[in-house]
Amino acid sequence: MTRPARTPYDGSSTPFTIGLKPFDPDNWIELDGDLEPYLAEKDRLFGTVPEQVFMARSDTVDAQREVLDALAGYLPERFPEIYRREGDTMAVGACGRCVTISPNEPAPLKTAAKLVPEDLVLMRKCADGWRLVAASLCFPSSWSLAEKFDRPMEVIHTTVPAFGPGTRMAAMIARIFDNLKVGVPAERMNWSLQENAELYHPRSKKERDTQADAGGGFLAGLDPQNIHIRVERQTLTRMPVSGDILFTIRIYVDPVLRLTGNDAGPDLARGLEKQLGDLNADQLAYKGLTEGRDRLTAWLNEQASKRQKTPAL
Repeated sequence: MTRPARTPYDGSSTPFTIGLKPFDPDNWIELDGDLEPYLAEKDRLFGTVPEQVFMARSDTVDAQREVLDALAGYLPERFPEIYRREGDTMAVGACGRCVTISPNEPAPLKTAAKLVPEDLVLMRKCADGWRLVAASLCFPSSWSLAEKFDRPMEVIHTTVPAFGPGTRMAAMIARIFDNLKVGVPAERMNWSLQENAELYHPRSKKERDTQADAGGGFLAGLDPQNIHIRVERQTLTRMPVSGDILFTIRIYVDPVLRLTGNDAGPDLARGLEKQLGDLNADQLAYKGLTEGRDRLTAWLNEQASKRQKTPAL
């Protein structure tokens, strides 16, 4: 088992902090060998639950188009071996996938999302703060687009400990959005745990509350070897014409067992063990780990200890 691509739980990021850092705009989109499976899953979701994975205000079409045009220019230049623009068609990969980029496309953000593994969320400054005004969200990390659409950012973060309305963190995020400059994008990492390898992982507030009332969270009683760690690479890019901010979310899902592989070393298991141990009661409840944390940290400690005792070959 190889080392996971993104490992913010190794100590390079801290949970429940903003942790934004600038990044090279050339690295706006991240690609690896999973592009086609991700796009195929998006196709499935757009075909089966379209109303759950795409929503947009009617006044965002021009801003959506700006995002599509930006990606249609960026992708063939950055990844010429994968993307080829031919008039109003973008050829993607070696599997014959083609995406039509029509000037009259009614949902340009949805078309843009069919080109990349990332989810795309458009945020706009309104009278009551930054609002989620359009989104292609095929791979939510335990949240529902319907509950967040066209709501202010403070309300979107209501359930996140210390990030809700009136908090210091909410004020800081608003200032960061206000001050984000064109051409100076920022990124952050986040992680969570889940009970399977699914990319489409919605969980409404009602479902989360029901599971919490049942005791312990959704990982209670689950064998640690069956747990998966879900990493989000989130980027913020201010669009130069609309002034809206494009929020991208790139998902990586790996079995926790990968943290014990030959290329991982004991640092990944130790890192996740420490981050889990540092979570307070509210944070544990938010991540669904009230009862699962101690069993998982004990298992991680055991695995890391084994790796440390194993002589290098």
